[in-house]
Amino acid sequence: MRALLAEDDALLADALSANLQSAGFEVEVATNGAVAEYLLTRQPFDVGIIDLGLPLVDGLSVIQRVRAAQQTLPLLILTALDGLENRVAGLNAGADDYLTKPFDFPELEARIRAVLRRTHGPGGTTASASMAAAMTVGQLQFDRDTRRATVAGQPVDLSPREWLLLDLLLTQRRKVITKEQIAQAWSTEVSESGGPSSLEVYIHRLRRKLEGSGVGIRTVRGLGYLLESQD
Repeated sequence: MRALLAEDDALLADALSANLQSAGFEVEVATNGAVAEYLLTRQPFDVGIIDLGLPLVDGLSVIQRVRAAQQTLPLLILTALDGLENRVAGLNAGADDYLTKPFDFPELEARIRAVLRRTHGPGGTTASASMAAAMTVGQLQFDRDTRRATVAGQPVDLSPREWLLLDLLLTQRRKVITKEQIAQAWSTEVSESGGPSSLEVYIHRLRRKLEGSGVGIRTVRGLGYLLESQD
């Protein structure tokens, strides 16, 4: 489960991130509203936890803009503003729940899981899983359902193995993909007779085809490969 934590207090963000990770969440921290909005509208998350007093773009505006783009993404407000008008404004903006500081982490975790149950059901599909079929990273757009990939709007011609390689790297973003995982995906899903047998050749080809996308493939020596954004 992926959580976006929008919190500009570094100490609180670190403590919450550690607790959420211990509770089984993969956590991305945004220290201002602009970054939070960008990540929540362009990357797959299962829940957003948002402070209202964010710099650059306030939390209420983030919620309104994210809700317009993601109708079902669970959003929980975590703020020191405890007035009735603040709670009403937050919920009307599209938040699913509202928790005021100070708070106890068990309550926050319980509220997060409650909004997840309401959105996805006890065993429902998570937002990250449902969004995984169509992803945008930088200038790269990837749609598994239509088997179409584009860079800056231009179609990218991918062989079956290149397609599976990119699919694996994208769906396992932020994780190192081992050569064994790639070999298993290739052996069970595709046979590309006559193609090169070396994985490094496919990595080189795919890197060239991703040029200009803002996305790169990093070799992690001794482990495998990692897809990363290039700023």
